[in-house]
Amino acid sequence: MDTLKSIFAWLGRFLEKTRIVFLNIGTALVLILLTIGFFSLWSAGPAPIDKEGKVVILDPSFLIVDEESFSSEFPIFAENVEQITFREFDYLIEQLKSDNEIAAVLIDFSSTGFAGPTTAINVAEKLKSLKDSGKEIIAFSTYFDTTTLMMAAYADEIWAHSGGAFTINGVGGYRQYSKQLYENLKFTVHDFSQGDFKSAAESLTQTQMSDEDRKQRTDILTPIWNKFKAIISEGRDIDIQTIQNFADNNFTISNQATFENLSFATDNGFIDGYKSYPEFRSYMIEKFGEDQTADRLTYPNISFIEFMETYDMETSSDSNKIAVVTVEGSIMRGEIEPGIAGADGIARLIRKAHESSDVKAVVMRVNSGGGTVLGSEIIRDELLETQKKGLPIVVSMGDVAASGGVYIATPADYIFAQSTTITGSIGVAYAFPTLENTFEYIGINTDGVTTSKYAGWDISQPIDEAHAKLINADAAKTYQRFVDLVAESRDKTSDYIYSIASGRVWTGTKALELGLIDEIGQINDAIEKAAELADLDMYEVKYYKKEISPEQQLILDILDEFNVNLGVKSKYTDLIPFFEILSRTISEFEPTPLYNCTSCDVKIN
Repeated sequence: MDTLKSIFAWLGRFLEKTRIVFLNIGTALVLILLTIGFFSLWSAGPAPIDKEGKVVILDPSFLIVDEESFSSEFPIFAENVEQITFREFDYLIEQLKSDNEIAAVLIDFSSTGFAGPTTAINVAEKLKSLKDSGKEIIAFSTYFDTTTLMMAAYADEIWAHSGGAFTINGVGGYRQYSKQLYENLKFTVHDFSQGDFKSAAESLTQTQMSDEDRKQRTDILTPIWNKFKAIISEGRDIDIQTIQNFADNNFTISNQATFENLSFATDNGFIDGYKSYPEFRSYMIEKFGEDQTADRLTYPNISFIEFMETYDMETSSDSNKIAVVTVEGSIMRGEIEPGIAGADGIARLIRKAHESSDVKAVVMRVNSGGGTVLGSEIIRDELLETQKKGLPIVVSMGDVAASGGVYIATPADYIFAQSTTITGSIGVAYAFPTLENTFEYIGINTDGVTTSKYAGWDISQPIDEAHAKLINADAAKTYQRFVDLVAESRDKTSDYIYSIASGRVWTGTKALELGLIDEIGQINDAIEKAAELADLDMYEVKYYKKEISPEQQLILDILDEFNVNLGVKSKYTDLIPFFEILSRTISEFEPTPLYNCTSCDVKIN
């Protein structure tokens, strides 16, 4: 096993070095761009933007997250996803609501990604508030799916491209079950997971979904889907059963040329109709006039980025601060990366917050299905240090705060979640295969000398009954510790927490009934609660996040100014992800107890 890992690791390093060589070819070009860009940024001032009578085009090709995170790799070579925080989106909507110069807002969310279904619902509700403010909203897209339609539901008009697509697939999805594959490979899978509903290992040990996992997934998907349908129904004045019937009886895998669906959607009020680009352009010119200053035939418009350049996000400078630290992604050791809640980096942010004399309370925003036990412990330990200093801790749960996400919330004085937040999953995922039968089948014999019974053990060797008892005892104690901490945090008995734990996931609404959270609310509610607990009337909200160096920020600003996306591809670099996957797969075979929730991954179309 170590030999295989070494081979794949060596191949990965070799290909990475090859990629660096190719990337260095572009260094001279980058330096030239930096020089030109530096002087451009130095000398250029903000050009005045005329908003009067313009349509603001809101078409973010971003992932909407709680907090931006960047790869530790040098930024011009890193494959970072464009991101925008929800608070920035919130601020944008508030400015659109109060700006009397603009004529209307044109939305297209077909290229927008979301941290999860609750974030998507929050965006839809913000757009409703924009409509309620009196702003005219028009939606146009080449592709409408479940989420995109929900985003557009509150628009005054919804138009699809005449050659585009319309589909409603709902929420949920499938996973693969590999028991038969592992049997064919002669793997011996050992499952020491704690909790009947803890389904992380099911893909290794079963050929189909268990009744417990099916029940809990149904219980969390149904209210999310009902909320989606309710928004579409309210926004478009369509009967909910009509939405369900369409989802059940219409299907497409194409993002274009779904002519039958487009006709049905128009006839049943999902959309107002469909137009080609020239037809829609003419329609907008008819509504808002022709832009006489443009060098092409169009209606008066500006992008939402140009619109935001006319505003500066308001900041206060109060000496009393409420610190907000975000835990987003899989919890594991290391630094904060996109999709990774690096425990060492997050703990450092929490420490920085509680060591500041200006910080009077801490709000922890959790959007994580959990991860490693050690990573969760590291974050929790730093929160306990915060607690020792008498600083109130309030947790705000986002799309998902389950398993390790619940574990790190146990020091909190108060916990908020939203009605569709996925939480719970109090249990331990601990499963791995051993390969003794595989090695025997392919002709590899294992032998050696050790000074104690388990010295030198690895997964190429079997697990005897005594060994299995030891591992199971550790898993059981880990589970008991989890339950006891939640019980203490929520002022419940351990027996009660055991009764609602078992690795089962719940929606925020059910979690409130069970006493796992204190209130349904969003992050702004959590911030207000933190201020109340700290007895603050005036305060500044300070977001603690991973910082990039001034040099990296300058490079990002310049590349953004010139709209440069530098990427070097080769037949060698394309292979790197392949070897990374192989290496990661082998690493995952190593026994590791997890506070992780696989049932929390809700797919939305």
